[in-house]
Amino acid sequence: MTKVLTGAALAAVLHITPTVVLVKRPDAVKSLLPGAEAFFARELHLSSADRHRLHEAVDWTPEDGVLTFYTGKAGDRAAGALLFVRVDTPHGPLEVAVAFTPAGAIGGVIVTKATVETKPWVLEALRAGLVDSYKGLKPGDVPGGAVALKDRVGSLPAYMAGQVDKGVARALVSYGTFYRSAKA
Repeated sequence: MTKVLTGAALAAVLHITPTVVLVKRPDAVKSLLPGAEAFFARELHLSSADRHRLHEAVDWTPEDGVLTFYTGKAGDRAAGALLFVRVDTPHGPLEVAVAFTPAGAIGGVIVTKATVETKPWVLEALRAGLVDSYKGLKPGDVPGGAVALKDRVGSLPAYMAGQVDKGVARALVSYGTFYRSAKA
């Protein structure tokens, strides 16, 4: 009972509202890996050293220390890979799907989950073209979607754009550091 009350109090303090699905995961995978006819999930269980390295680089460790890369194939050709990244904000979680082309650049980004409270802010940032700024980024690049929107949206949509930037940064580091070993 104490844990339930503590959790409720924490949620009230952090203003966490229920999570809403903006785009279902299977729809995101199909959209971000166009032309793919077959889809595969490859889990990479990170060692404690790898979890620490990832946390140091982007202040994040995937749930249970497992990175899951979703890959798509069109015939015998790779259509790309993607991963879903969660970003915890004071207003609740946000989930971002980031796809990489076979050449290793970002091919697309979709925000798949937000909260009831943050949904309008996320949608405003998306309408302003937030995800367009990520196309073509490669591991080692720094996402700048929030900066690109700063004069076109309000402060809360700009804040959420910064949270999406965090998700994209986490995906870039995860892909650049660990994808090759997940393929092996």
